[in-house]
Amino acid sequence: MSLALAAYRLLTGMLEPLAPRLLDARAKQGKEDPRRVDERLGIASLARPAGHLVWLHGVSVGETLSLLPVVEQFAKGRPDLTVLVTSGTVTSAELLAQRLPAGVIHQFAPIDAPGAVAAFLDHWQPTLGVFVESELWPNLIQAARRRGVPLALVSARITEKTAEGWARFPGAARTIVGGFDRILPQDSVSADRIRSLGGRVDGLVNLKLAGGPLPHDAAAFTALSAAIGHRPVVVAASTHDGEEIAIVRALDRLTERLCLILVPRHPERGAEIATALTRDGYRFALRSRGTTPNAETDIYVADTLGELGLFLRLADVVVMGGSFGSVLGREPWGGHNPLEPARLGKAAVAGPDAANWREVTEALTAAGGLAVVASPGDLPNVIAPLLNDPAAAKAMGERARRGAADAGAGLDRLWETLQPLLPGAGR
Repeated sequence: MSLALAAYRLLTGMLEPLAPRLLDARAKQGKEDPRRVDERLGIASLARPAGHLVWLHGVSVGETLSLLPVVEQFAKGRPDLTVLVTSGTVTSAELLAQRLPAGVIHQFAPIDAPGAVAAFLDHWQPTLGVFVESELWPNLIQAARRRGVPLALVSARITEKTAEGWARFPGAARTIVGGFDRILPQDSVSADRIRSLGGRVDGLVNLKLAGGPLPHDAAAFTALSAAIGHRPVVVAASTHDGEEIAIVRALDRLTERLCLILVPRHPERGAEIATALTRDGYRFALRSRGTTPNAETDIYVADTLGELGLFLRLADVVVMGGSFGSVLGREPWGGHNPLEPARLGKAAVAGPDAANWREVTEALTAAGGLAVVASPGDLPNVIAPLLNDPAAAKAMGERARRGAADAGAGLDRLWETLQPLLPGAGR
C-alpha cells in the first residue's frame, strides 16, 4: 500500500467515530434519509438473499439512472443473480424506488471509512462490483479487492481536475485504478487520463447513451393533453436558475399562443420559479400543488420528480436546459442529455454549452435531429418554423430518434465484457 493510501485509511478511521453525528446533521438538512441513515454506516436495512449477488454503484441521479439498462440486462440475461444497487443521494434513492424492477435491492452506499466499508461488504458479500463514472473510493475499492471481489469501472468519466488530483499521488493512483479488473471509459479523453494514471482500458462504453425512452403515466398524459387542448407545447427540460425566465421572455416573441412547460432540473426550485413568474406578471400553475393547466394558463411549472418522460411526450418542441449558463452569466452546467427527447422522436433545441454531452450533441446535430442556438434570444427563430410546420418538426424528431438508436449500441459491448467476471449460471 502506498504511503498516501495508508495515510488516507488512517485518517478516515480516526474520523469515523464522528460520522453518526455528521450524518444526523445532514439528515436535518434534507441531505440524508433519516430513516435509512444507518445504511451510510454499512448497517444494512434488508437481509441478503441466498446465492450470488451483483453490486452496481453510482453516486447520484445521472449515474444511477444510467445503470438502469444494466439492471434490465441482468434481469433478462441472468435472472439467477440478485442485483444490489447503491447510490449516495436522497434524490437518486427516490427515483430508483420508482424505476427499479421488482426484486432489485437498493441501499445507500457506505461512507468511505474502514468500519462502514467492512460492515457493508461483510453483509452483502458481492460476487461482482460494477462502479459507474468516477467513483474512486480508496477504502471501498481496496477492501473489496482484499475479499477477492472482481471490480469493473464502467462508463468512466475522469475530469481534468480529477486526473490532476490523482497525479499528485502516482503510487496511490496506480493501486486504485489497478484494482479494477475491467475499465471501460465513456470517451477517448477519459481513456487517455486513465492510462496516464496507470490503468488499463478495455474499450469505450457510455451508459448514458444506452436505454430506452423515459417512462410515463398514461392516465396523466391523457388528462394533461386534454387540459392543454390544441395549443402547441414547448417543454423546457432540466432547466437551471436563470434559464426559466430567459426562455419565457424569449418565447414571448412568438405570435402563436402556446403552453410552455418548465421542468426544472431541481424540482425544489418550484417556489423560486413561481416567485419570478409572479413578479413578471405571467399566468402559471405549479404541478407540485396539484393544479392542472387550463385555458388561462400560459406556463406550467412541472416541479415534481421523475415525470420528465410524461412532459416530453406532450411536447411539440423541446428546449434543453443546462445549456445556457455561460451566456447568462452563470457557471456553465455542461448541458443535459439530448437523447431523452431524441428517443421519443422529439425535435429539440439546445444552447451553446454541451460540455458534458459534446459527442452526442455533435452527432444529433449532424443527423439533423437537434438544433443549437447561441442564446435564449435565438430560440424563436428556430421554434417558430417547427410550430408552423408540424411535418417538419416530426421529420426532425425522427432523425433524432435514429441518431439516438445509433448512439446507444454500447450496452451489448459492456455485457460481453462483464461475462468473464460473472459466476457460471447454476453455480
